[in-house]
Amino acid sequence: MRQPGLRARITAGFAAGALCLAMIMAVLSYQITRHSLLREREDTAVRAASYDAAIVRAGIRTTQPDIAEILSSIDTGENRRVVLHYNGRWYGRTADPGITSAVPVDLQQRAGEGHTAIQRIRLAGEPTLVVAVPVADTTTYYEVDSLQELDRTLQLVSLILTLVAIGTALIGAALGWYAGRYVMRPVARVTQAARDIAAGQVQARLDPATEPDLAQLTRSFNDMVDQLAARLEKDRRFAADVSHELRSPLQTLAAAASVLTRGKERLDTRTATAAGLVADEVERFQALVEDLLSLSRGERPAERGAVDVRELAGQVCRARELSEEVISVEGPRVWLIDRRRVEQLLVNLLDNADAYGGGPIAVRFAIQGCDGVIEVDDDGPGVSPDDRVVIFDRFVRGRAAHARANSYGTGLGLALVAQHATAHGGTTTVLDRPGGGARFRVTLTGCLP
Repeated sequence: MRQPGLRARITAGFAAGALCLAMIMAVLSYQITRHSLLREREDTAVRAASYDAAIVRAGIRTTQPDIAEILSSIDTGENRRVVLHYNGRWYGRTADPGITSAVPVDLQQRAGEGHTAIQRIRLAGEPTLVVAVPVADTTTYYEVDSLQELDRTLQLVSLILTLVAIGTALIGAALGWYAGRYVMRPVARVTQAARDIAAGQVQARLDPATEPDLAQLTRSFNDMVDQLAARLEKDRRFAADVSHELRSPLQTLAAAASVLTRGKERLDTRTATAAGLVADEVERFQALVEDLLSLSRGERPAERGAVDVRELAGQVCRARELSEEVISVEGPRVWLIDRRRVEQLLVNLLDNADAYGGGPIAVRFAIQGCDGVIEVDDDGPGVSPDDRVVIFDRFVRGRAAHARANSYGTGLGLALVAQHATAHGGTTTVLDRPGGGARFRVTLTGCLP
């Protein structure tokens, strides 16, 4: 399972933190609000019940009190209902046995001990408040107050607090996304600089003044790039110097081998064969030296210009006596590329297809977005999956090359292709061609003028 990126983790962390904090605040706010409202409602109910109980107390002091008349005289509004426990009997303003049976026994006991008591119950599924006020030794006044309106208020408060918590979490996620983007900004600069360096722009550097908090990282990165550039330049000069020094003796050897080859008719069979082998190996050595020189020069950045790729591919094909019918261009013909590099890239791909792939059968140019794609198809045995990983490395030759005894490749042709693609900020891959054979694909970035 793929691990989420740093920006996603920062965003999720901010959102989770904001949600937890909002939920804690919401729960505390709800509990405080609920306790405050219930306490206020209970105090109000006790005061109202005590006032109404005083009316009842005054009414039952007569010789023959009319309980129904007394209870009817009490103004309780729509939500409160009253019952009276008088001399062992229950009285109410209306016939409602459910109310009297719902009065908790423990509440009756506390009222019987002479204490005003209050208790919350559920009556017919609704939250209800029961207040008991002792009136006399054998008389207790009860008021049953519905809390449904308060319960709806608390539900509304709960919904509002939940929405606030969700909104806070979303705000936290937005802040986390912004913070992640801000934090990742220096990393993006380092990544871009690394890409530029990988593309051959070894002069790319980071500005320490941009992110003072990352000044140490910036200096370390720049020092690393300086050392890398110095090492690459040293290796390039070494390869160039060695290759240059080898060219003179190789030219002498080539001239001598040419003399031997031209006069091999006068030599015996064994000597003539040896002379031919020497000439072939000298030619192969010369190709290797030329490729090394090309690699040493190829470390420099690409020098882009407007180039007609159709015309360039036609020149390369004509020089190799290939039919220009294999060339196809989809989209604009003029690309912004380094002409010398792309020409050598095409030469090496066509030579590779001719040597190991049965010859090129298609050369395609296409634009994808702002990038240019070059594909060369051959009709050979293809490239094995194991070879695809290393075939663009230096001095690596695939199995098809080893299978052909008459192939004298240096193992640098495809490495030069990869180098020229990298100089354009691109990539090289090899795929299976539909119908058999191999398809070499080169992607060059920023090819539209």
